[in-house]
Amino acid sequence: MREYLLTLCITAAVTYLLTGPVRKFAIVAGAMPEIRARDVHREPTPRLGGIAMFFGLCAGLLVADHLTNLNDVFAKSNEPRALLSGAALIWLIGVLDDKFEIDALIKLGGQMIAAGVMVMQGLTILWLPIPGVGNVALTQWQGTLLTVALVVITINAVNFVDGLDGLAAGMVCIAAAAFFLYAYRIWYSYGIESAAPATLFAAILMGMCLGFLPHNMHPARIFMGDSGSMLIGLVLSAGAISITGQVDPDALALFTGSEKAAVHQTVPVYIPLLLPLTIIAVPAADLVLAIVRRTWRGQSPFAADRGHLHHRLLEIGHSHSRAVLIMYFWSALIGFGALAYSVNSASMWIVLGVVFLSAIGLVLLLLPRFTPRVPVWAQRFVPPRYRRRGRTEEPAASGPEASREAGEAGEAGQGAGEHEERGPVAAGAGGVNGATALGARSRFAHRR
Repeated sequence: MREYLLTLCITAAVTYLLTGPVRKFAIVAGAMPEIRARDVHREPTPRLGGIAMFFGLCAGLLVADHLTNLNDVFAKSNEPRALLSGAALIWLIGVLDDKFEIDALIKLGGQMIAAGVMVMQGLTILWLPIPGVGNVALTQWQGTLLTVALVVITINAVNFVDGLDGLAAGMVCIAAAAFFLYAYRIWYSYGIESAAPATLFAAILMGMCLGFLPHNMHPARIFMGDSGSMLIGLVLSAGAISITGQVDPDALALFTGSEKAAVHQTVPVYIPLLLPLTIIAVPAADLVLAIVRRTWRGQSPFAADRGHLHHRLLEIGHSHSRAVLIMYFWSALIGFGALAYSVNSASMWIVLGVVFLSAIGLVLLLLPRFTPRVPVWAQRFVPPRYRRRGRTEEPAASGPEASREAGEAGEAGQGAGEHEERGPVAAGAGGVNGATALGARSRFAHRR
């Protein structure tokens, strides 16, 4: 465990220290696209954050190669080299897209080629554990097609969810943490060496995300871009492929009594990892909904729009930070819920805990819809969005107070005009939420 933690810390440190220089390089290189109608940020922000994340990946693999226990992963398996080859290719395509905006079909072809490179070097699915059947071997073509499909689905799921500051990096970090605990349990508790590469990939992925998050939290100073989102999606899919298609349930049968029992024990995480991953179920759901929505409208599945889950959270009135935290909550609930269920699937307390936390999550989702009625005497102690309108408004003030209110009204009108011009986030039922308004607005108008 100490060597995994050391690898994680080195990866995070390298990513964190390189992100600042990469930001300056992105500004000089002109990798600062203009703000589009579907964007949430208000100022042009440099991309190419994936450069720092890729060098963090290289540093993590280099350090692990020189550690005593983790060196066996490189000696006995070719999967780390396969991961590095595929990651370099997908990272190069992402850098070109961040700078020159290449076509979506070209990116899709590059994703398939990167997956094929990993397959050629041995990182592929060899068999599938099926509940009630046991271990089902796959032919070479079946394993290749399934591996490529899993890589492409995971990459695009992470890429689609990358729409708010810190959202993609945080969700993938949570998913990698749950995946690390699961893979480490199989490797350490059962002594199955085939799970060691997946454990290493998850630790490095956590370091990449943790090192980049301080620069990417709201308000973000740099975006990871496609060079970063596609990279972390590929690393996450590589770990899933490694542990799903390489770890033989026959090895677990020594501890559970039979092969079918071993498959049943690991099915809470094994099967959902394939189509695609339980630990990224939220981005995968967003991906499926986006494809259905765009094809229903007669658009290309790769056409950008403002119908993603995080956009809908902003539309119903959540602030930027609260929308990101809600997405974090659901990712952690699904990922760690599946992890707990895989450890002890017979415990009813786990199911009740997941149901209870799901109810809390639903309440948080609908929170902006329920605006509390604040008494008249307490209105001055609450934010303006909770104050009553209409009958409870105080008489018009005169003098400096009237001038100040007129100034605030002018600022609100200016913000509304910018809202209509850019077509950004829609407001909730009670008007534009101050935390999601994109127009010019003073944050301290009501504190004066």
